[in-house]
Amino acid sequence: MYKGIKKLWGLPLILLVFLVAGCSSNEAKGQADETNLEGEGAVTEQVAELKVGIPSDVGPLNIYTGNVDWLTDLVYDKLFSPSPYVDEPIPWLAESAEQLDDTTWIVKVRDGIKWHDGEDFTAEDVKFTYEYFRDGSANRHTHHVSEVPKIDEIEVEEDGKTVRFECAYACPSLASITFADLPILPEHIWKDVENPRQYNKLAVGTGPFVLKEYEADQYYKFKANNEYFMGEPTVASINMPIIKDATAMFNALRAGEIDASTRTVPAELQDSFKNTDAMKLAKVSPLSIVQFGLNYERKPFNTEEVRRAVSLAIDRQSIVDTVLLGQGRAGLTGYPHPDSPWTNPDLSTPYDTAKATEILDSLGYKDTNNDGFRETPEGETLRMNTIVSASEPVYVRVAEMLKEQLKDIGLQFEVEAMDATTYAAANSEDNFDTYVSLIGPHGVADPDQFIMSHRASYLWTKDIAYPAMDTLIEDWMAASTIEDRKAISFDMQELYNNQPTAIALYYPEEVFAYNATVYDQYVESLGYGIVHKYSFLPEETRQAVSATAPKFVE
Repeated sequence: MYKGIKKLWGLPLILLVFLVAGCSSNEAKGQADETNLEGEGAVTEQVAELKVGIPSDVGPLNIYTGNVDWLTDLVYDKLFSPSPYVDEPIPWLAESAEQLDDTTWIVKVRDGIKWHDGEDFTAEDVKFTYEYFRDGSANRHTHHVSEVPKIDEIEVEEDGKTVRFECAYACPSLASITFADLPILPEHIWKDVENPRQYNKLAVGTGPFVLKEYEADQYYKFKANNEYFMGEPTVASINMPIIKDATAMFNALRAGEIDASTRTVPAELQDSFKNTDAMKLAKVSPLSIVQFGLNYERKPFNTEEVRRAVSLAIDRQSIVDTVLLGQGRAGLTGYPHPDSPWTNPDLSTPYDTAKATEILDSLGYKDTNNDGFRETPEGETLRMNTIVSASEPVYVRVAEMLKEQLKDIGLQFEVEAMDATTYAAANSEDNFDTYVSLIGPHGVADPDQFIMSHRASYLWTKDIAYPAMDTLIEDWMAASTIEDRKAISFDMQELYNNQPTAIALYYPEEVFAYNATVYDQYVESLGYGIVHKYSFLPEETRQAVSATAPKFVE
């Protein structure tokens, strides 16, 4: 698909008849209404209301202060969809995208699309958004414009619907990564917002749902955008009560107070849902990793051999079997997530305590006082901490298992379970030796983010020399084809997993419970679970964005 320099992106699925390039939103909706969605002559009726419990409050969907991709995607659209986590994202707000040379792309935007407040969506909104992200405050999306990749010039051409992008260096994956990741903002609203982190009005987008009400720590209320250019939503309104306590969430689901939950059901509770006629349990891959993070700026983890020894000493399968009761996959291939199309399929992170012991011995870390724990080469006590959020009891148990496993090679750890606020502060201030946490799809399935993570103080920082990785990143930036970029990325991933700064422990499998008698059209979009915009759009749209039926727990 990515042969040569010039690439013209069109619609890969002919069956999505209402996505024909250049059609207006009214034409699109009309064709969607005529399309057979559920068998011959079938017409999908809107479900009047769906109640979905969510575990946390992220504010009025300001992507600078509370971005949860699946939630903001209900309101916002991107140039391509569904995400960078599939092989071939398709045009969405874009009608088409074409690469002219190594550093130049042009995008034609669709006509006839409206913002939720009735204003016209235009190419100027695209230009504004990309420049606002590039030049202003950072958010989780902005590196795709400001650094990896870096877009120097963004201009709307004379026809008023074509946007030209000029990159600072080769950008062969702009359509498949950047265009599929950045939500487009309305210029007429955001142009006067000088401090986006203080903006607290309800989000306005072009998406399939309008955010009508938000009450802090109480609920979100969405109404269907029935003029949506990708087809009328299958649900008229979605109410999302915020239920922070896990027990209260699942009790509400059993009692029928909510119809679905976005909190994953732990293995020990699944039988209580399986034994009811109305409930289904959908199992998905969330494209996330539970990791053991190492402070690579502190001794002893500033030494790559020590990091490798720690990785070798961890029995990942035992953690999955013991803590998760088998619900998950051991992190045997390391980082990034193995289900991402951008991940090297040949990665391996073996379990070898003999090799770990040999490495530490060779570095001079030995038990000189016979207390069962190693001292530093200088003879000093080597005692380290593992911080973890007390609000995540599974991660606390994982940390305790790590403590025992690493004790077997003579390393002494103490687990410090903290309240969520204290934990977040300690993590952000690098006030730890190690930590246990989860990192989501953007961190472990987006190839551009893997580069950025080595430049932004997460997996590494560009202020600290890392010659082997730095050389590979330079090669990656010079590569002008996706095939070449992938090959270099695979080498980077292999290097990283040999001396990791965040060790992949396991890849969670999430199980979501929902009342199938109320709504049973959920689909999985890789990395987004089952509650997302594509579960509430017509069948043809779901197929076009590679959304698939989830597996069910029997």
